[in-house]
Amino acid sequence: TMATTKDESIICLFDVDGTLTMPRLKVKADILELLRRLREKVTVGVVGGSDFAKQKEQLGDNVLDIVDYSFSENGLVGYKGRESIHVKSIKDQLGDAKINKFVNFVLKYVAELDIPVKRGTFVEFRTGLINISPIGRNCNQEERVAFNAYDAEHKIREKFVEVLKAEFPDYGLQYSIGGQISFDVFPIGWDKTYCLQHIEGKFKEIHFFGDKTAKGGNDYEIFVDPKTVGHHVDSPEDTIRICTENWL
Repeated sequence: TMATTKDESIICLFDVDGTLTMPRLKVKADILELLRRLREKVTVGVVGGSDFAKQKEQLGDNVLDIVDYSFSENGLVGYKGRESIHVKSIKDQLGDAKINKFVNFVLKYVAELDIPVKRGTFVEFRTGLINISPIGRNCNQEERVAFNAYDAEHKIREKFVEVLKAEFPDYGLQYSIGGQISFDVFPIGWDKTYCLQHIEGKFKEIHFFGDKTAKGGNDYEIFVDPKTVGHHVDSPEDTIRICTENWL
């Protein structure tokens, strides 16, 4: 076998849902194999909107051993190897008075919303964002798929976001519709570009891979950022193909 030399000037940074895994599902063996082979050639990182517990659920408890950088909640929680390099919370940023006012409004809006199915967990408070789901996060897979189709037609999430923008114009918040059933709310600038502060200047090329790269998608800002080379993918298979063509 040929000696492999690792190019320390390149990092490949991957979104999780839709890029390394099917949405919310566990990573498959072919992607784990890709990451293993890719790490012999370049530095590898992941950046997801979900919290670190969900990242481990999807990529494995050993996620810190299979990538060089792990960013969850868009990089508000950051690891280099097994070392924690960053933690920042939305609570510190906004304060409880504002958060309470916002959450109260959201719950009232959901209560009035006329949609076919409602389950539970409409608001999920995370370290760096508030996740809002009109159907509720503990719906099952079937209900999740059905809501996503209903939402595509009736724009439930899109309208919800517009209402919140109008109601809280002075909160300095940004909204991102991602995944199938929810949207994220976070301080302006706390999208996936937030993680770049931990790696910019350390690499000549930052290659980002994501599926929600259109405007409004949660990969858009980092995809178009001049600091990255953006690669749009539609599935984990695409990710494998592009990485193989470029580095393997």
